[in-house]
Amino acid sequence: MEQIAVAAGVSQSTVSRVLSPGSPNARISAATRDRVMTVAREYRYQPNPLARGLRGASTMLLGVVVGDITDPFSPGFIEALSAAALSRGYNVVLGHARGSAREAVALRSVLETRHCDAIIILGDLREHPRISSELAETGVPIVNLGRGPDSGGISIDVDNRAGIRLIMDHLVGLGHERIAYVGARAYGDFPARRAAYLEYMQLHDLPVPRKYEQRTTNSAAAGAEALRSLCALRPRPTAVMLATDLMAVGALYAAHQAGVTVPRELSVTGFDDLPIAGFTVPPLTTVAMPSVEMASAAVDAAITLVTQQGPLPQRDVRLFQPELVTRDSSDVPASGRGATRRMDPMSTGDGRTASTGGRSISDPTKGATR
Repeated sequence: MEQIAVAAGVSQSTVSRVLSPGSPNARISAATRDRVMTVAREYRYQPNPLARGLRGASTMLLGVVVGDITDPFSPGFIEALSAAALSRGYNVVLGHARGSAREAVALRSVLETRHCDAIIILGDLREHPRISSELAETGVPIVNLGRGPDSGGISIDVDNRAGIRLIMDHLVGLGHERIAYVGARAYGDFPARRAAYLEYMQLHDLPVPRKYEQRTTNSAAAGAEALRSLCALRPRPTAVMLATDLMAVGALYAAHQAGVTVPRELSVTGFDDLPIAGFTVPPLTTVAMPSVEMASAAVDAAITLVTQQGPLPQRDVRLFQPELVTRDSSDVPASGRGATRRMDPMSTGDGRTASTGGRSISDPTKGATR
C-alpha cells in the first residue's frame, strides 16, 4: 500500500480508504479513487484477510460450517450464502463437520476469531458435539441456518410446521385419509415436521395405524426401504409424505421396483424442492423453502453481529414461509376415482394453485428454481 501511495501521488491513508471495503471514502474524489485503483491493478495488489485479522481489523470473511456436505440440500444454500456474502463485500470459508476430534481442532483453527468475522452453521451438528463446543469456544458470533427452531442463539429457518400443513391440506383435499409419514432421526428440522404430521392427523380425526409413522436416516436408500415396509402393510396407505426430497426420490424408485404406480396407486410427496424434484418420474410434489432469502437473512444477521455494539442477543428465531409445489406424484386415491373429486383446499378450482399456498407445476423445467 505504501508503494501504491507513492506511485499514485497520494497518502497511504487515502490508499487504505480506497482499497478497504466499507471504509468511508466520501471525501475522496472519483479521479483520485480511479488513479489509486489503476496503480493497484498494475501492482496486482490483493488484500490479505489473515493479515487484517492479525492487526485486529475485519477480515471480511464469513465461515460456513456444513453438517453434511453430501446432502443435496446443502449445495443450493452454499451457493446462495456465497452470493449473498459477496454482494456485501465478504467472502466465504467453507468447513465440513464430520465429527472427529482432530477435525474439530482443525476446523476451529481455520474459523477462529482472527480468521473469520462470524460463522454460519448450515444444518444440524448435534451428531457432532465436539465440533459444536469447539466452535462455541472460539467466541466468534454464530448464526444457525436450517438447524431447527430449538438450535438456540440466532436462528434462520423455514416454518416446518406450515410446510407440513400445506402438504397435508393438499393430500386430504384430494381425498386421502390413509396417509403415512417417513421422517429422519430426531434432530434439526425433523422433530417439527413429525410433530406437525401427528398433530394434523389427530386434529382431523385421521388414524395413524402402527408403522404408518416411521423414522429412519435421511437418505434415498432409507426412503426406499421405508416405502417397501409401508407397501407391505394392510391396509396400505394411499399417500406417503416423506420429510425430505432425498428420501422421496428413494421411495419413488422403490415404488417402481415393486410395480406400484405413482400416483394412481400411491401418492408420494417430499419436502425441500431440490432441483431434481422436477425431474423424477413422476415429478415430485413437494414443499419449497425460500433458500435465497434465508441465506441472505443469515448473512445479514452475521454481519450485524460483527458490527453492532453491546451484548449479543441470546436468542432470536426468524422463520420463513414455505410454498407448496404440486407436480404429478400426487392425485386422488384410487378408491376416489369415478366419484366426485374432493376440492383441494389450496386449489382455485380451475387447475391452478392458490397464490397463498403454492404453485402448480406441470413442466418440471419451469418454476423449479426459486
